[in-house]
Amino acid sequence: MNQTSQYLFTIIVPFYNEIENILHLEKKLGDYLNISTIDRTSVLFVNDGSTDGGGELVKEVCARNKNFFYLELKKNGGLSGALKAGIDHCESKYVGYIDADLQTDPDDFNLLLKYIEEYSMVLGIRSKRKDSFVKKASSVIANGFRRMMTHDGVSDTGCPLKVMHTDYAKKIPMFTGMHRFLPALILMVGGTIKQIPVRHYPRTAGTAKYHLFNRLIGPLKDCFGFRWMKKRYIDYVISNTNLS
Repeated sequence: MNQTSQYLFTIIVPFYNEIENILHLEKKLGDYLNISTIDRTSVLFVNDGSTDGGGELVKEVCARNKNFFYLELKKNGGLSGALKAGIDHCESKYVGYIDADLQTDPDDFNLLLKYIEEYSMVLGIRSKRKDSFVKKASSVIANGFRRMMTHDGVSDTGCPLKVMHTDYAKKIPMFTGMHRFLPALILMVGGTIKQIPVRHYPRTAGTAKYHLFNRLIGPLKDCFGFRWMKKRYIDYVISNTNLS
């Protein structure tokens, strides 16, 4: 039996070489579970092929926290792949996502959960971003181009704090760079979205895994891939069957 089926809400935490943040994550996420507006909430760490010992530390963390679980991927495949693995192995009604760098606060999940019954996805919008000028400028450019290409109306798709209905999350097509298009993909499969301002903090431990290319050039290229896929996406609704 998949353990997440015993919960209503599962928070996916993809991580790659974030050993400096693991114990901080344990404390912050453990504290959040005590105040979550959904009583049955769990945490699912997804180790994206870490080589710094973080994977072993997460196993120790999960062993001493009954609501913490982990997946360990055989090799590093990137954030979208780790997020896909987490969604594929989640059986709770709702699924959330937060980055391991803790630049967003797990407590703010409660702000999003207020609206999750009304919308297929509720996503955070980073207020007063605590990032470098280059990072903020490249994000503004990439977000503007993405909105023009996808018409999703989202001002900050890169905010790593999101909550979704798991059935909608499982419907979206997956591809490298998918995490940047989650709102557009939810809309594409017939869902609805809502944006909520959340807090944002500077990174205090570990190092960012993104540079100018994968923060700006890569997302711009992915927009064209999204447009190509959207025109060819196949969706259907069953009107009748005798399978059951």
